[in-house]
Amino acid sequence: MKHHILLLGLLIGSQAENSFSQYWEEHIGLPHPPHWLTAKVSPLSLHQAKMFMKLMEENDLASHLQSFCKLANIACSTNALIKKTIDDTTLPPIAQWNEAKLKYEYPNETPLSVARQGGLPYFQESMVKEGGFISVPDLRDPLSNKSFLPRSLVSKISFSFTRIEELKKLFGVVDESNMDEYIQDTLKICEQSTCATSGEDLIDFVVEKLGHHVRAWSTESIEGSYMNVKIGVVKLIHGNLSEPPALCHSLPFPFQVYYCHVLQKVKVYAVDIHTQKKVNHAIMACHYDTSTWNPNHLAFKLLGFGPGLIEVCHWINQNGVIWTRG
Repeated sequence: MKHHILLLGLLIGSQAENSFSQYWEEHIGLPHPPHWLTAKVSPLSLHQAKMFMKLMEENDLASHLQSFCKLANIACSTNALIKKTIDDTTLPPIAQWNEAKLKYEYPNETPLSVARQGGLPYFQESMVKEGGFISVPDLRDPLSNKSFLPRSLVSKISFSFTRIEELKKLFGVVDESNMDEYIQDTLKICEQSTCATSGEDLIDFVVEKLGHHVRAWSTESIEGSYMNVKIGVVKLIHGNLSEPPALCHSLPFPFQVYYCHVLQKVKVYAVDIHTQKKVNHAIMACHYDTSTWNPNHLAFKLLGFGPGLIEVCHWINQNGVIWTRG
């Protein structure tokens, strides 16, 4: 059976990608999904997805876990996580989500994790002017290469904190490992907020909040991480404070998961940041109403002001995306 599953990997084509592209075209008023989103579509064929679904239903996936993780392009262990993410020796280790993280409250009281490992994670709009310089934090996603699972498979997974032990057993996660903590943190966030666990879920969220005609904005690359960069052209791409955009953050989990929420009173900018190697086209979000933010928010500690007194800006990290009405 294991050899049979591995041989099926040779049969993977563009079926899943075509299915997702069709779903996109049926719901979004753009001809093609962004390339980074298409790249996250599950590589599993329809036949493979049905086969692994049957193994889940029979509680027999554990004996085929290695094949499943490889073919589905998901991270089933801390070792797999390290191999996939620490591949750029020119940068420091990826900012950890565990010991170095800070909890803070967004206006909707949902905690997020902020890496504290070099660079300026929060700043004011006046600090980003053409010709000036700014220190950029780590823009990398700790699990940048993982894929979504097909929606049909995700529906069979116990995506709930109350059933975390079942989930850890399903993906072979060891207690007190990094992946164990990632799963706990992500499930806590997703039980309080909207999380997209498939590409179709992501599209459904966008359509529900913004309608069918939208635009997607994401930072082009991780160039500039941990560097003092020169600011190039700064372009306002969304300036209507009465028309909130939506932001989706990539969360650490064995497969691709996005935490999505609507941003009130936010402007969005496209900024060229110049490094020694190349120019990165980065996306910057600026929050103009911080009156309900936690007074202990890291931004206020860095900038020296309190809630409601200043706007707070930050970069959109790798695999993050801001959606605006088209």
